[in-house]
Amino acid sequence: MNLAQLFWQGDALTRCVALLLLAMSVASWVVILWKSWLLQRASADVARCVAAFWQSKNMAEASKKIQSFDREALVLPLVSASQIEASETLAGAGGTQTRLTRVLRGALHATLNKLQHGQVLLATVGATAPFVGLLGTVWGIYHALIGIASVGQVTIDRISGPVGESLIMTAAGLAVAIPAVLAYNVMGRVVARIEADLEGFALDLRELLAPKEARGGSDPAQRRSVGA
Repeated sequence: MNLAQLFWQGDALTRCVALLLLAMSVASWVVILWKSWLLQRASADVARCVAAFWQSKNMAEASKKIQSFDREALVLPLVSASQIEASETLAGAGGTQTRLTRVLRGALHATLNKLQHGQVLLATVGATAPFVGLLGTVWGIYHALIGIASVGQVTIDRISGPVGESLIMTAAGLAVAIPAVLAYNVMGRVVARIEADLEGFALDLRELLAPKEARGGSDPAQRRSVGA
């Protein structure tokens, strides 16, 4: 018996569980493939952009170089946000260093949110897919036992077939969950490394552009506030 026959001989709940597992698998693999491509580009781009920035003579030249390297727009928003001007609103209050910290923190958070896209879906699929498969298994075994009881004669071949078909749901749930969990863990480490590089660059950028008198009087806790 193939999977199509197994699907069509099940009831409505069994079919819903099978379709849900299929949707979760497709969604997780789309995220896995997309984020693998994104993080590979991001890792290379951040390293090249930071190196190009510190090798530039001025901010204009640095921005021009970064535009050609930053394909995922991860570093350029930080450089653009650092070019702040005085404002009469509350956003411009607090002095140059305070405004610089505020805009860099906002740009950094937006960049980090871009890197975190899809992580919640992978974690959700990895945590719930085994239980969804288990639900299909329990429901299938229940119906198999009801069918066996209605016949009135219990033999090994009458039990092994329906129960074995029901256990396929458990295997399907694990097959969906395991790739999602592995991808979440591996990609989480890559994302954390890129985040650390971006936070370090944002801190260096603030120290570079803040007024000299403000830099001299800042304490370590205040210098770490960009990545907060």
